[in-house]
Amino acid sequence: MARPPARAGGRGRAGRPAPGAPRRPPPRAAVAPTVLALGTVSLITDVSSEMVTAVLPLYLVAGLGLSPLGFGLLDGVYNGFSALVRLLGGHVADRGGGRHKTVACLGYGISALCKPLLLLAHSLTPIGLVLAADRTGKGLRTAPRDALISLSSTPESRGRAFGVHRAMDTAGALLGPLVAFWILRLTVDGYDAVFTVSFCVAAVGVLVLVLFVPGGRTAPPADDGPRPTLRGALGLLRERDLRRIALCALLLGLATVSDSFVYLLLQRRLGVPDRWFALLPLGTAAAFLLLAVPAGRLADRVGRWRIFLAGHGALLAAYALLLTSWHGSALPYAVLVLHGAFYAATDGVLMAAASDSVPEALRSSGLALVQTGQALARFACSLAFGALWTVWGDRAALTASALALAGCAAFSFTLRPKGTA
Repeated sequence: MARPPARAGGRGRAGRPAPGAPRRPPPRAAVAPTVLALGTVSLITDVSSEMVTAVLPLYLVAGLGLSPLGFGLLDGVYNGFSALVRLLGGHVADRGGGRHKTVACLGYGISALCKPLLLLAHSLTPIGLVLAADRTGKGLRTAPRDALISLSSTPESRGRAFGVHRAMDTAGALLGPLVAFWILRLTVDGYDAVFTVSFCVAAVGVLVLVLFVPGGRTAPPADDGPRPTLRGALGLLRERDLRRIALCALLLGLATVSDSFVYLLLQRRLGVPDRWFALLPLGTAAAFLLLAVPAGRLADRVGRWRIFLAGHGALLAAYALLLTSWHGSALPYAVLVLHGAFYAATDGVLMAAASDSVPEALRSSGLALVQTGQALARFACSLAFGALWTVWGDRAALTASALALAGCAAFSFTLRPKGTA
């Protein structure tokens, strides 16, 4: 007896698709391999950079005797100087269909070369120059790296993709202070050893980037599409949603106290011995690591702007705890968990939200616009906070920052972009 013909769209013998049936696309990986490769690069690089960051405040304030104002200046350079080159890095990466990997390699390489130069810098000016060069490298690489993450992910999963990357990045931030603490305890010239090992680890990160991360070139723009020019990049601010995202990131950055100041405040409140200071960033990094992926997935579900503002609420709660008279043993854990929750809910989520408002041909440039405003604002905050601490004291400086953060968060809530929920 003849077999009935296979139904259209059905399956033929042995489970194979019938002739003419539409083929199902292969299942897409939950997280693109490019994201995992970039996460590995960031993990290794953050081990290197956080080794330095963990000991730098104590090295400058206790070792070199800098005042809070002088430290605020250097910390502002360390966290804000990259703003001057982010637009350039984003623009160059978008030219010619996307040179994201090339520009990222250049940025990572510059930062790696700066680590051994700290061995030769023993006063304010040379240290400032080395930190400025290091942040130049960070400024060049950040937007192209985030553009690669965005372009390799679907719009529905960008929050999760950035969350996975930030979690891997933060794993390095968790390991870096541990390595620095271990080196300081085992060596005589502890700071020099930290800077030397940091350079070696950073060089490994650059090698992984060169060997394992795809180039990420994009298709050329259509005739009527946006062109990767500086004017075209700045013209993105005419888009309502991106303009509001950039403005809110700038305002909130003006009230975001530097991590180093948070750790110095905790040390003063609790009398933490100098030898344990390098372990304080571990609390922030551990909370960030555990919460980054859940925060990214939740942002994809309920709206990225809500999670972004909730993160600033966590930061405001951390400020409030530092201002209270509570001296319980749970205080450092509570502050550092809230601090890590702030980063988990804002760092990658902000980039995922901004990606939705930027065309592919200008993805690097558009993300750089948002990052530039935020970096400049945090640079200004470090200068202002250091000056207020020097003149009025740490509590008055933190009170002013907390009030500013509450006001900026309330304004950002009313100005929320429609496309980010």
